[in-house]
Amino acid sequence: MADTVLFKGNPVELSGTPPHIGDTAPPFELTGGDMAPVTLADSAGKIRILSIVPSIDTPVCSIQTARFNRELDSLPDSVVGYTISIDTPFAQNRWCGVEGVEKMKLLSDFRGNTFGRDYGLYLNDIGLLARAVIIVDKDDKIVYEELVPSISEEPDYAAALQALKELA
Repeated sequence: MADTVLFKGNPVELSGTPPHIGDTAPPFELTGGDMAPVTLADSAGKIRILSIVPSIDTPVCSIQTARFNRELDSLPDSVVGYTISIDTPFAQNRWCGVEGVEKMKLLSDFRGNTFGRDYGLYLNDIGLLARAVIIVDKDDKIVYEELVPSISEEPDYAAALQALKELA
């Protein structure tokens, strides 16, 4: 049986099995705010926090992105943060401008949903990404992962930040 998360109280199947701690992070190519491709390799040698959200235009996704953006201020430059959604880069840019988010870089999986499928986080029946947090170390190994069981819940910020601080 496929992994599921709750969306509006109902189980929705994921497109696959999300990566686990110890796995090598699958490579990805997403679209940045300037419409240019952004890959995992672009941040080689850095610690990456991948904050995956269904849509930046929802309250919980907005809270999650703003929180990690604030927390990045207290972390060294060896840590980079990406919020990944299926929203268009235009919507992501608009949101960043309104909210003043600069540290977290918003990346879009709107071209083919390859990130969602490769990471097993695409929600087949609704066309969005599941809410998750993945931390990738400088050697591209996954050192932290949380698949949030319900789309309407926030991730465990304390656990994710502790994992980041132990690496930084």
